Amino acid sequence: MAKLREGARETVGAALRDGAILAVGGFGLSGIPADLIEAVRDSGAQGLTVVSNNMGVDGKGLGILIESGQVRKVVASYVGENRLFAQQYLAGELEVEFVPQGTLAERLRAGGAGIPAFYTRTGVGTVVAEGKPHEEFDGQVYVQERGIVADVALVHAHTADTEGNLVYRYTARNFNPVVATAGKVTIAEAELIVGAGELDANHIVTPGVFVQHLVQSRPRVKDIEQRTVRLRPAAVAHA
Repeated sequence: MAKLREGARETVGAALRDGAILAVGGFGLSGIPADLIEAVRDSGAQGLTVVSNNMGVDGKGLGILIESGQVRKVVASYVGENRLFAQQYLAGELEVEFVPQGTLAERLRAGGAGIPAFYTRTGVGTVVAEGKPHEEFDGQVYVQERGIVADVALVHAHTADTEGNLVYRYTARNFNPVVATAGKVTIAEAELIVGAGELDANHIVTPGVFVQHLVQSRPRVKDIEQRTVRLRPAAVAHA
């Protein structure tokens, strides 16, 4: 029970500081730690560097931190769903480091594994590789990418036990496992929290050793960025 905390706001507020590097799990709005993101907003911390696959959408997910003006720099692979983000970037109010999606995942994984840097062919010959060391291996040129270690990592899990072991659900797993390992301090929110030893060890994705704090997430409607539907065959036949 030592890792279970009373509330997201108090837990995040105690861990976060101005200028911190913040890694956040999720993909679009799927699997985002919504309670913890709101707690970051409420903390008032300024000048944050946010590492995440994307910055949510206007008014939802990490988009609320763009609205509150708390973000100085973004390290992400995709940002196309957020108009305010684009406005701040084009106005020079927000620094952006674009990273290929697979490279971003590996940079987080490497940081969590204690690997300071690695080489990849992805990005060679593009602006992504400008200013970075290059090496040739077996006749191919590779670019060096640095591992990412965040001051604070925020993740969302479907189920956790009181020891901080985490299990994710379906596509909500996405970036959460690599983000969880990359934080000096990792805070997890979970929809369901069970007692120590109640999770099947074969199903645990993130071992509790990586998680310092755990909070119960609040029930909420899970937003969808874009809903694409089509008529059922029967409806089409009678149209």
